[in-house]
Amino acid sequence: MGDRDASGKFKAGNRAGKGNPHAAKVARLRASMLKAVSPADVAAIIRRLVDAAKAGDIAAAKIIFERTLGAPLPADILERIEILERDLHHD
Repeated sequence: MGDRDASGKFKAGNRAGKGNPHAAKVARLRASMLKAVSPADVAAIIRRLVDAAKAGDIAAAKIIFERTLGAPLPADILERIEILERDLHHD
């Protein structure tokens, strides 16, 4: 750990310690976007997304489900759980 100090931070002069050169610009862009979009704007966009999903737009439905319910589990999750349980009991 010769390239880091006692707290784990990169020491002065280390090339890797400069961080992301685009982080400040991204932060400014994000702040600008947050100022430009109101809660009412977000609600209107969500309403359009829900309406599109109800009308049969599969992509809109997928976005709603993934954002509200989380990403779907792999299809083989039950099989994987059974294998893990079996392995735990055979140790």
